Formats: sequence, structure tokens, C-alpha cells
Amino acid sequence: MGLRSTPLAKCLDKKLLLFGFEVPDVLAIFLTLSILNFIFGQVGQSASVKFVFVWIPTILLATTLRCGKKGKPDHFLIHWLRFQIKPGTYQAFPDASRWSCPPRVDRSHFFSKREVA
Repeated sequence: MGLRSTPLAKCLDKKLLLFGFEVPDVLAIFLTLSILNFIFGQVGQSASVKFVFVWIPTILLATTLRCGKKGKPDHFLIHWLRFQIKPGTYQAFPDASRWSCPPRVDRSHFFSKREVA
């Protein structure tokens, strides 16, 4: 009985890229293309109107994503968007503004009014 071996990819942590874009970027590009095509696809009979209102904004978005994410870590836009949506102040408790001082101990009943000789 010999040892069976199966060839594997040497890099298991490589990120998934489609056309040089990450998957959320590709989804954003195609979502923009589909929404603009739905809205402006039937505006004019000429192809130039469709090109201006559908394809140029989509190409600009893809170019902006390509140039803007150069040198940034993986899933940069997702983390940046989550950071922008969250509140500006982080607190340990839900509402730190309602804090009040604890009650003070009344020490007058511990001491008598007579003097010690």
C-alpha cells in the first residue's frame, strides 16, 4: 500500500479577484450598471444617450474604485463604510450622560455632641 497524495494549491489565503476587483466591488459596479440601465435604458432610441447615462457613470465608478483602492488593505471599502455608519462617540455603557454621584453617608449620627474628657 503506497501513500496517496493529492495536489493542492500552494496559496490558500489568496483573495478572490474578478477582473482585478474584489467581489464586493464587482457587485457594486454591476448593481450600479443594472440600476442605471433600468432607469435610463429606455430614455432614448439612440445608443449615445444610453452610453452617456448608463455606461459612463459605471466606467467612472470602476475607475474610481481601481485607483482609489490602490495600496489599501483587503475589503477597505466595507470597513470604511462601517466606520462611517457607526456613531462618532464610543461609550462603555449605553448612556453615560445620566451618571450621578453615589449617595453620601451622613456621619453626624456616628459622633456625639458631648466632648471627650
